[in-house]
Amino acid sequence: MIDREESLSIVTVGHVDHGKSTVIGRLLADAGGLPEGKLEMVRENCRRNSKPFEYAFLLDALKNEQEQGITIDTARCFFKTEKRRYIIIDAPGHIEFLKNMVTGASRAEAALLVIDASNGVEENTRRHGYFLSMLGIKQVAVIVNKMDLVDYSQQVFQDIETEYRKFLRKIEITPSAFIPVSGMEGDNIAVRSARMPWYTGPLMIEQMDAFVPIPEPERLPLRLPVQGVYKFTENNDSRRIIAGTLESGRICAGDEIVFYPSGKRTTVKTLEVFNAPTPDCFAAGQAGGFTMTEQIFVRRGEIACRAQEQPPCVGVRMRTNLFWLGKQPLSTERRYYLKCGTAKVEMRLEKIERIVNASNLSCQLRNYVEKNEVAECILHLERPIAFDLAGSVESTARFVIVDGYEIAGGGIITERLDEYDFNTRNIRWSGDAMTDAERARMTGRRGFVVWMTGLSGAGKTTIAQETERRLVSGGIQAYVLDGDKLRRGLCSDLGFSDRDREENIRRVAETANLFRDAGLVTLVTLISPFAKSREQARQIAGGSFMEVYVKASLETCKKRDPKKLYQKALDGNIKSFTGIDSPYEAPENPDLILDTDVWSEEECVETLVGAIRARLEENRI
Repeated sequence: MIDREESLSIVTVGHVDHGKSTVIGRLLADAGGLPEGKLEMVRENCRRNSKPFEYAFLLDALKNEQEQGITIDTARCFFKTEKRRYIIIDAPGHIEFLKNMVTGASRAEAALLVIDASNGVEENTRRHGYFLSMLGIKQVAVIVNKMDLVDYSQQVFQDIETEYRKFLRKIEITPSAFIPVSGMEGDNIAVRSARMPWYTGPLMIEQMDAFVPIPEPERLPLRLPVQGVYKFTENNDSRRIIAGTLESGRICAGDEIVFYPSGKRTTVKTLEVFNAPTPDCFAAGQAGGFTMTEQIFVRRGEIACRAQEQPPCVGVRMRTNLFWLGKQPLSTERRYYLKCGTAKVEMRLEKIERIVNASNLSCQLRNYVEKNEVAECILHLERPIAFDLAGSVESTARFVIVDGYEIAGGGIITERLDEYDFNTRNIRWSGDAMTDAERARMTGRRGFVVWMTGLSGAGKTTIAQETERRLVSGGIQAYVLDGDKLRRGLCSDLGFSDRDREENIRRVAETANLFRDAGLVTLVTLISPFAKSREQARQIAGGSFMEVYVKASLETCKKRDPKKLYQKALDGNIKSFTGIDSPYEAPENPDLILDTDVWSEEECVETLVGAIRARLEENRI
């Protein structure tokens, strides 16, 4: 008898023309998995169109697929044995359709990887194996097809097994079996072949039954990505309904629920469905909604979880295995969107740890990933999301990357990297101000102050503005507090006496410290001539302070003098001008010196950006 509760999703992958669709078509025909009359209908259609019959036509239902002879989209069919039900996903093998192949494989629990015995192991054969490993599919049976074309040679089969088993070992896949078959003739698929007496392993259908299904989604922890929040007002209806589709688990009235990443808690008051009887519970795969006993604010992208079950990870930095299929390379210089569940958040590629050539597993190190490459990368999100790790709840451990308006890549999350240690029991309305550490954990950023001092005309503002541009374009939030602008606004009531200069620096330092609190790299460009005032600014910012001396001789600054300030001071039109009739105390031990007498603007910017990035890395921001 069939256990109606047990099912398994299997994806078939392999290089184009290696016969995946033929193998599955033959399986359906020989094991009684076709609707009555389907086989005869396809045979008759081939006869009327003067085409030779192929078992692949049982799966390749799209007209243009039959014309071109290649599968260009994933096709699903449903099939059962005495042990269980199967969802068989036939994925495309052509290199141009790898995105579709990965889309199909991402939904599978096991895989049949098909190799043409007459062609052997090809580049795409290795690439598909690596993709299966990257997507966390470890149950793999290798089907060596078209044995009829090599006269059912045991030696050919063994050579392919030896070569490919060695490759799979490198990517940590231990194949369940290597099975020699002929999809066209039906050997070793559902019926044992008399033409290969040397093979005594399982038939393909027997190996399918030997695969172990992952736990039913209903038995996993609850993951309900919030699709929308709906509020009604007519007829005094005050319900606020949280709606979505359960990726896993169950939810019932009375369950205590925690939303991630916000950590807000409530209890399910009622389950809600449209125009149907209200069930006792919702289970994985079902769409529905629920109301809350405590009316809290949640938004699309959060994940509802049961309080008593294993929570998801929450963070902004993650290590991933990803594939890239975008028109332009995946680069550290550009911004993208990551989608996981219903969450969509801006992201940047923080670091490429290695790029793997899926054919020979050689590694490369560079700051971009080309189309059809796979890589191990660290991603940095603009704000926290909830997710799971590969091997736990698969649906929320997988993601896609959007470039512009197209899905350009995707993969699995293998590790949470930031230290977002989320104690949900403390997330209540406490009235306490958020601490720096808490803000840093939630945003993934910890700001600091870059205090740029130097004579007027040394190049402080020019260097700071270009540095700001490069940091922001690279995903680091930065802002320039320019001394001239502050003099026209915040400090417009101050003059240039020693006391006013000190007060000016105090106000700017306090403002910069607030920006630092918010997680920004704040570039302050002030002459700030007195060492005592600069030290006061350092104390205000605490340890999050970098003093940068933008060095240039007085003669150089006079020659530059873009605002003609030195000339006005020499003519007596400006009093207490630093370098003319007011002293400048050069820093004795600055954190960084940018000598604009010697270095070009580009060299100064590159040096400053590098120093800032080093500080961020040092503090793991």
